[in-house]
Amino acid sequence: MMSFPQAALFAIFAGMMVLMFWGRWRHDLVAFAGLMAAVLMGLVPAGQAFSGFGNPATMIVALVLIATAGLTRSGAVSWLTRKLTSDSRSVTRHILIFGGAGGLMSGFMNNIAALAMLMPIDLQAARKAGRPAGMTLMPLAFATILGGMLTLIGTPPNLIVSGYRAQVLGEPYRMFDFLPVGAAVALAGIIFIAFLGWRLIALPNPAQNGKADQPRRYIARLVVTEASTANGQTIAELREIAAKAETRISGLSRHGHLLAGSLNDMVLAPGDVLLLRADPSALDDFRAASKLAFPDGRVEPRARKDSEGQSLIECLVPAGAPVIGKTMQSFGLVNRYDSVLVGMRRRGIALRDALPRQEIAAGDLLLLLVPDSRSAELLAAAGVIRLDGASLPVLREGHMVTAVLLFALAVMATSLGVVTMPIALGCVVIGYVLTGVLQIHELYDHVDWPVIVLLGSMIPLGMALDQTGGTSLIASALASLTAGFPPWVGLLLLMAATMLLSDVLNNNATTIVAAPVGIRLAEQMDVQPDAFLMGVAVSAACAFLTPIGHQNNTLILGPGNYRFGDYWRMGLPLEVIVLAVSVPMLLLVWPL
Repeated sequence: MMSFPQAALFAIFAGMMVLMFWGRWRHDLVAFAGLMAAVLMGLVPAGQAFSGFGNPATMIVALVLIATAGLTRSGAVSWLTRKLTSDSRSVTRHILIFGGAGGLMSGFMNNIAALAMLMPIDLQAARKAGRPAGMTLMPLAFATILGGMLTLIGTPPNLIVSGYRAQVLGEPYRMFDFLPVGAAVALAGIIFIAFLGWRLIALPNPAQNGKADQPRRYIARLVVTEASTANGQTIAELREIAAKAETRISGLSRHGHLLAGSLNDMVLAPGDVLLLRADPSALDDFRAASKLAFPDGRVEPRARKDSEGQSLIECLVPAGAPVIGKTMQSFGLVNRYDSVLVGMRRRGIALRDALPRQEIAAGDLLLLLVPDSRSAELLAAAGVIRLDGASLPVLREGHMVTAVLLFALAVMATSLGVVTMPIALGCVVIGYVLTGVLQIHELYDHVDWPVIVLLGSMIPLGMALDQTGGTSLIASALASLTAGFPPWVGLLLLMAATMLLSDVLNNNATTIVAAPVGIRLAEQMDVQPDAFLMGVAVSAACAFLTPIGHQNNTLILGPGNYRFGDYWRMGLPLEVIVLAVSVPMLLLVWPL
């Protein structure tokens, strides 16, 4: 007989799932409302209402987002993007390469860390290819989840099942005991994702991504320095590199004079100034790739000295702004605010001549290079309006080695069991601040707070379901359903139920509940328990129907612009494939 707390919690979960799949209200609001309802009904103790916000799973998501921001800001992501991406590569081939790499990495490191390394690269690749990030981000996340099944350390359910086997049977699983079944499932899953799965994802209407969403291109200047890789190259050679960065070289200035005629055979030297047509992101990518320098804002520009913590900001000049009628030189942009006018657009046309001497008019669009510490002061003094979403932190390529080394050490320490993932990522964040990879004031800007509220609200609800015996009720019902059936039917039902539970609860909690059920089913059927334990590990890891089933699903929710109900479209057939492949493989590798 179901108790009142159990029935109430099942009702709350059912209501939340319906509202989340409906999508009218944001997922974090629905989850928080569900938590408040459970607290008011006495199902979750008031003292534990906000325990989910201090849970390691919640902290991991927040810290991973900050850590990946450091990799992006240091230029490491841009470097990897140039190495791994190709404009001519199809979506299927891209997913095969990235999904294969992510799956293989996930076998030997935490699958959250593997996604954290590849996610920003995939986002930039999508931008360069001109396709929605959501087209490839979910396939990448699912591939890293599948790859975690390859080894003992790839995913927490494998470790939990191994520990439970050691308690019950006296011997844990070894490192590669999971490989035969895990590799078959991962291979079948990634092939499905690459050739068919990504086509099932619901993406925004292409009409919504019209010209208004296209980045604005400016004519800007970059200076060749002694350290530039462009130093000694011909313009023709550099044009090939610029084209890959979606940047076009439109002119060359030397000793203050714009050179005329064909430039392709010109050899670049320190002090040369390149005229480039690009959007702000492509401009900074190309600058970092070729180790060029921004100009110092003078009429005859020289290389600007390196400055920590600066951003490219697009601004609109409204009517009545104090800067109207002035040039940026007379306004004191360089001398007073240590900032540079990088580009300028007027009536839809990108201006190119003597920007510091151009009189500013209402309606102009300005691309400014501004130190982060001076941006608020400058924008207020000039009376200009920062365009929504048009502020781009400048890459700090000098910190690339430091950022990659700190992140790699954290992954290694976690894989070897020296420290836990949240502690390792916390140390990475501290290291990023101390070494200048990230500024302390920008840390919280990189956290996707709706995702944090979603996780923080769901975890106490999942714990309450377990503590009130709701999960045990599910396990008992499953045991009675399998009575009198062949062993493989019991294995199939166990895995299907575990998958369903893992889509709603944390996969760790699901494994803890399902592992003893697997042992009990094996005992009732008088068969060896390994296939059932392995089945629990596989099905608990494969949570693809919701963004809360696995932390990798949660990480991509914001960057991929997904809704709560988008996951099942590719996730449901993928879970069916996992069951279809894993059950025969389990019976073959672990005979009953």
